[in-house]
Amino acid sequence: MTDSTPPFNDRWFYALVAAGVFLNATGLFAPILEPDGALYACIAKTMAQTGDFVNLYAVGLDWLDKPHFPFWVSALGYLVFGINTFAYKFPALLFYLGSAVYTYKFVRLSYPKLTAQIAVLVLLTAFHGVLSNSDVRAEPYLTLLIIGPVYHFYRVFLGGKTAGNAQSENWLHLIAGSFLTGCAMMTKGVFVIVPIGAGLGLHWLLTGNWRELLKPRWYLAVLLSFVFTLPEIYCLYAQFDSHPEKVIFGSTGVSGIRFFFWDSQFGRFFNTGPIKGAGDKFFFVHTLLWAFLPWSLPLYIGVGKAVIGIVKRRDPCPEYVSLGSGLATFALFSLSGFQLPHYINIVFPFYAVLTAQFLVSLNPTNLRRWITGQTVIGCLLVVLIVALLVVVRPTHLGIALVWVLVIVFATFTLFRQNTMLSLLGRMVGTMLLVAGVLNLFLYPTFMQYQAGLTAAEFVNDQPKLAQRPTLLYGPDTFGESSWSYEFYAHAPTQYVRDDSVLRQLSSRQSVQVFTTSTYADSLEVRGFHVRRMAIFPYFHISQLTGDFLNYNTRATTLKPYVLLDVRR
Repeated sequence: MTDSTPPFNDRWFYALVAAGVFLNATGLFAPILEPDGALYACIAKTMAQTGDFVNLYAVGLDWLDKPHFPFWVSALGYLVFGINTFAYKFPALLFYLGSAVYTYKFVRLSYPKLTAQIAVLVLLTAFHGVLSNSDVRAEPYLTLLIIGPVYHFYRVFLGGKTAGNAQSENWLHLIAGSFLTGCAMMTKGVFVIVPIGAGLGLHWLLTGNWRELLKPRWYLAVLLSFVFTLPEIYCLYAQFDSHPEKVIFGSTGVSGIRFFFWDSQFGRFFNTGPIKGAGDKFFFVHTLLWAFLPWSLPLYIGVGKAVIGIVKRRDPCPEYVSLGSGLATFALFSLSGFQLPHYINIVFPFYAVLTAQFLVSLNPTNLRRWITGQTVIGCLLVVLIVALLVVVRPTHLGIALVWVLVIVFATFTLFRQNTMLSLLGRMVGTMLLVAGVLNLFLYPTFMQYQAGLTAAEFVNDQPKLAQRPTLLYGPDTFGESSWSYEFYAHAPTQYVRDDSVLRQLSSRQSVQVFTTSTYADSLEVRGFHVRRMAIFPYFHISQLTGDFLNYNTRATTLKPYVLLDVRR
């Protein structure tokens, strides 16, 4: 194939996009996953209930870790849709779909329509992108807040090269890009400047436009970006810097502003901040192999081809922004002392562009080979997901198997030919099957073992219990299942860390307590009268194991949580 290859028929393209939107939306109604997703949902819940959009609280204490922007958006979602799962996840999905729109617009600045179409479909079907719309954290927001500024700033750079791009329009793009950059910093911190700026810098250097680095407009953009972060700076000052007496990370005099600009980013990168990790330089090399399925192999080869072209000074790319942003962020995260798989999601739009660029460059013979290879990958994913169904035995196993058969039949009926459309159609079908099984059948089954969720639902259904506040007791178990209980319980909750508080609260009347079975036993030993009202099995389902997945051995992996009636 060449760049002169015609694009897909618009009807087919929109149909595949609709399928891609649906597969990302399958996670909207699955309960919120512990621990991080439930924690963030609780922080936004407190914000919406109190109307306090300045201070962040978790576990009843001041919370200093992530910036405010995602919590503001989630809280607004609660105010519109009520406090529920959909209200928490839906705004994030809109941001992710917005990143697909920006990806299309960005690609069309330098590539033909076909490349833009492929890039959008790759982005909508990349596995960890789909997963992030079910297990919602900051990444769906950042995906838009990084590709968006890059698009606007690239439009400013192109200037008169783009038809109808008047000077006033350039300023609008500069302001829009700066605003989105400010929102990105209020979502993750100042390191977002790397994926936003590195690609533009590399493009200018490789295309002989290095003088762009000297133009005042880019320094103005940096200044405006920090101006747009002033709401975050104010909130941090009001909650932390103006209250040096607060104990944060075990110390007083902690500056929220310093944490925002240094400890939360550079501290994690150099592993010198209050939150530490154990970095592995090759972590994202193997993580990207599964996180970007089913497109990881063409991505790696496409990146290699682009890098070789730069080294040998041949086959110049229409733009190097995607390569620069993708590689710089990959290197930054790989060298960091703190690493998690979902971090790399934020540059998926650039990886989608690199993948699409590679696929479009294939000649007919190589395209047929890649169609065969990608189809094999798709078939392996289908076999894997069917095997999981058999091993897990979800609640609606029969319906799940019918779902698999229908998707497989429809995919290979509609996309039988060796064309680019068939390649994209087969991969959309594969991921529709995978996402559907995960979000509609497997995760609802797993969520039965998220004890806080099931306990909250049990309490909400009991009129007498639902009217009582619940004490979440356990000095070192907060985060296991307390956050999901706090989010889904209709009545108020309170975190209790020691016996003295529990004795005081239960001195006049019995109190309702949710905790582990081990802590329940210890309360009896220490003189409390404990009555067990219900037991709920627990497993850390964000870290699945073979024994838990296996229906026959699952019971051996479970830990009991209990709902108690406790009095002195």
